[in-house]
Amino acid sequence: MAAASAPNPEALDGRRLRSERSRTAVVDALLELHREGQLRPGASQIASRAGVSERSVFRHFEDLDTLVEEAIVRQWARVGPAFAPPDPTGTTDQRIAALADQRLAIHDAVAPTARAAMLLAPDSYRLTETLARRRQLLDDQVAVHFATDLATRGPRDRAELTRALAAVASFEHVEHLRAGAGLDAAATRRIVVRTLTALLAS
Repeated sequence: MAAASAPNPEALDGRRLRSERSRTAVVDALLELHREGQLRPGASQIASRAGVSERSVFRHFEDLDTLVEEAIVRQWARVGPAFAPPDPTGTTDQRIAALADQRLAIHDAVAPTARAAMLLAPDSYRLTETLARRRQLLDDQVAVHFATDLATRGPRDRAELTRALAAVASFEHVEHLRAGAGLDAAATRRIVVRTLTALLAS
């Protein structure tokens, strides 16, 4: 009996490459649907957008929740530079402006994905942890960004003011102004700047 031929490395590499392309297409399709406001699309919608079969979706992902988790984590990795700390130099007014610009840029970059994440987080430990880490990262940036302004405050006042500043600059507050109140980016920026200024002047 003839010995079984060894697998062709090039064929194996080709299959792996096609599989990875298909997996990426599924993730990108879900992110596109999120950007269009469809936060819970079905497998058939995702497959149609990705140009693959519905069966292929579940060949790559155990279930839709697993797909959503990967899409959200991948999108936040892609927009990582938006989370870089704002410029900490200059006057208080300049630093307020820099923080406001950074937070609006973050909102523009991640809003559709963040909405889906917040919707699904109660049923996903991974998403809950990811959101918590992002919030802590941004809160910590506020404390560092305004360290000079906060240094002269007493411990209790400094802690409360830091929390207030972080709340005003949070994604949730910007989301409320943009999506909830229906304000444009310019109006939202003015409100964030005005509120941060008032808090630091108090």
